[in-house]
Amino acid sequence: QVQLVESGGGTVQTGGSLRLSCEASGYPFYNLNMAWFRQAPGSAREGVASICLNVRTNYADSVKDRFTISKDASKSTLYLDLNNLKPEDTGIYYCAAVQKIVGAVCPKEDGDKYIYWGQGTQVTVSS
Repeated sequence: QVQLVESGGGTVQTGGSLRLSCEASGYPFYNLNMAWFRQAPGSAREGVASICLNVRTNYADSVKDRFTISKDASKSTLYLDLNNLKPEDTGIYYCAAVQKIVGAVCPKEDGDKYIYWGQGTQVTVSS
């Protein structure tokens, strides 16, 4: 069973930055495909960024060139660096994980492909 614990959310002004962390346990970190999702009030969950096979990253168009996803295997931690934040980035951010399967297609930001989810961390961007 994989456990995921997010941290790092907060309130920042437009143009500010945050670093979100997601510490994983219960499974070899190197063998997890992982992603970040977010959900704004009254909106559906959306994929933000993903990292597959520990090197292949993918981003939603709305966050490209502003957000960076990375993994630190020494700390079993997934990160999301959020820069140049906008009010529309406000929401609860969740990390998600699924075990790697040899030969499988990368899940990218397809939420249905992920099995394990964290509890979420709130990001609020004020204008």
